[in-house]
Amino acid sequence: MKFPGFRSLALFAFAGAALALSSCTTIKPSGPQTSFKFDPPVKQPTGSGAIRVKMSTGAQRLYVVQGDDVLLATPICVGTASTPTPHGTFPIRAKKAERRRASSPGAGYPMTYWMEFYSPAYGMHWGFVKPYPSTHGCVRLPLNSARKIFNLVKVGTPIDISRSQPWDETIGKTLPTLDDSALPNPPTSYMMSPQVFSDAQKGKMWEF
Repeated sequence: MKFPGFRSLALFAFAGAALALSSCTTIKPSGPQTSFKFDPPVKQPTGSGAIRVKMSTGAQRLYVVQGDDVLLATPICVGTASTPTPHGTFPIRAKKAERRRASSPGAGYPMTYWMEFYSPAYGMHWGFVKPYPSTHGCVRLPLNSARKIFNLVKVGTPIDISRSQPWDETIGKTLPTLDDSALPNPPTSYMMSPQVFSDAQKGKMWEF
């Protein structure tokens, strides 16, 4: 998966309503925000019920669920029509909080909170999020979403990926529009340093 350059424009101002996972009320945020401003609420699992990840490529939404209860909901960024995110049900095959891209172009680029679900090398991880499909098949997550999902799932947790999910018209519509396309590229020296992983654990990165 490659990360294209990002235009140096002014950042979008933050505006959005808080997400209430227990409610189906539709809240329409007033405008886009960057993914670094987004920190989704999370419900802790109860009992021994199985956790599943449900992903909607059409709405670009991801839901971590336990039974009928949504524990976390987040915008995501999926593959383009020519390099789509695969549909189907897959187990999480591997997790690694501090992973870097191994192949070129972009070798060494951080793919923080890596959760692999399909071979070869399809996974969900932190990445710059756009409001339209723009990846080579991987699933990019906002930083705080990636951290919280990583802590909720384990190797073997099933991921169901389809065009839509039942919550797209309810909870999915309460989520803000995230658009990182105006963010400048962080310095290469920073992205290749251990500091990027240390900052990610704190829910921040560089100057965002």
